[in-house]
Amino acid sequence: MEFFCYHRDRPGSAALRSALVEAHWSYMDRYADQLIARGPTLDRGGETATGSVHIVDLPDAAAARAFAFDEPTYQAGVYRDVLLRRWRNALGRTMWDFPGGREGGDRYLVLGFGSGEAVDLVPPPGRDELIAYGPLLSDDGAAWLGTAALVRAPDRDAARAVLTEDRYAGIEVHDWTFGGRR
Repeated sequence: MEFFCYHRDRPGSAALRSALVEAHWSYMDRYADQLIARGPTLDRGGETATGSVHIVDLPDAAAARAFAFDEPTYQAGVYRDVLLRRWRNALGRTMWDFPGGREGGDRYLVLGFGSGEAVDLVPPPGRDELIAYGPLLSDDGAAWLGTAALVRAPDRDAARAVLTEDRYAGIEVHDWTFGGRR
């Protein structure tokens, strides 16, 4: 089962996050074979982390909760909240298979929070700019709750346009970059 996990940083936690970076990476190393995508969201200047995205394939919801809440920086209080949802990999690849590679261009996390009938279940045209894409689902996988995408785009508006604007209760766009060890 695939899961989307977004840890949002607590204000003022940058120094603690920095002190725990090796513990975080060592923890994630244990999941290297299951990770579909990972990386920090950043402030508009691209200098300071504001959160941490992990898309991971795990056996069940209990394993996903353990993954999210046993993570060392979560345990230490770096994060203010965690969004954890079932997810379906509509591209069938990992971020490491993204044809655009790790470098070049602006990259974004786009989160659309569902309202009503499911939409955007199929990736939009221009898949070459999509790094990861799929629906956010209920714990049992039956209900559509939104869409999560990692995308390379020229700006925030272009990133936001991968979703059908009027079909969501809300859409968030965050600066994002590839994460993990190089």
